[in-house]
Amino acid sequence: MAVDTAPPAAAAPTTSTTSSRPTPRWRNRESLTAWLFILPSLIGFLIFTAGPVVAAGVISLLDWNLFSAPTWAGLRNFARLGPDPTFWSALGNTAYFTLVSVPLTILVSLALALLLNQGLKRVAVFRSLLLLPYATITVAVAFVWIWLYIPHDGLVNAVLGWFGINGPQWLISDSWAMPALIVMSVWKSFGFGMVVFLAGLQAIPQQLYEAARVDGTSTWQSFRNITLPMLSPALFFVIVTSIIGSFQVFDQALIMTNGGPGTRTTTLVMYIYRTGFENYDQGYAAAQSLVLFAFIVVITAAQFTMQRKLVHYDN
Repeated sequence: MAVDTAPPAAAAPTTSTTSSRPTPRWRNRESLTAWLFILPSLIGFLIFTAGPVVAAGVISLLDWNLFSAPTWAGLRNFARLGPDPTFWSALGNTAYFTLVSVPLTILVSLALALLLNQGLKRVAVFRSLLLLPYATITVAVAFVWIWLYIPHDGLVNAVLGWFGINGPQWLISDSWAMPALIVMSVWKSFGFGMVVFLAGLQAIPQQLYEAARVDGTSTWQSFRNITLPMLSPALFFVIVTSIIGSFQVFDQALIMTNGGPGTRTTTLVMYIYRTGFENYDQGYAAAQSLVLFAFIVVITAAQFTMQRKLVHYDN
């Protein structure tokens, strides 16, 4: 009997009468839910952040005193920055404040976080007490520190007097007014970094320290080779936010020294405030604010550029 060895005929392709198009991503239920959660923050960002930045860019090109119709100024407001000694003095004061206060705040925050991470009893109580200055309104804290810095009857000079040190006239001294503001600011803001560092320390696996002890490493070696690399994401976050905040310092300088003596403690934000709302020079104030914004963007971008080399992420 002959066997048919011909290959089977290929099945004819079937055509579907209905075309199934993929649903656009923005119409998916999960995408819609995500947009609903993002929408409040997005609206707030557009209204309170992006909108004012765009408005400042427009106003910086105008001559406007709030009471009369604005006139076109072009780049004249930016040209005024070069020969303005008060602007450069305020910028230098802000840089000085940042370069000193940020490292001190980080050192104090990290030291307290390491102390609280040693298994102390009632850690939550101490953590709440140490976080209290950060949660307190800056205006109230500033008035308390004004009392502490009173030359003759203040607590700071009284304590220095116990050691035979004649304390300076802090807030009216050319040399000590800015350090006085820095000390107050460090005391006010260390609680935030402390909480962030404490959370990062508690996330480090204890097996790493146990293995290091078995290998005979010292406490300093464990801190340098384990704690710092594992804590680098939290450290990076605190550095970035602290620098941004320090460039925007305003409240304590306005209340405690009013920018004095002279312009020794006049910060850039304070100078912008005075230009815009005391001298009613809105265009020039907007130009100054854009320069400050550019400084913050450049410094933050530089930090993110170095992030890959300095920050360790445990994947």
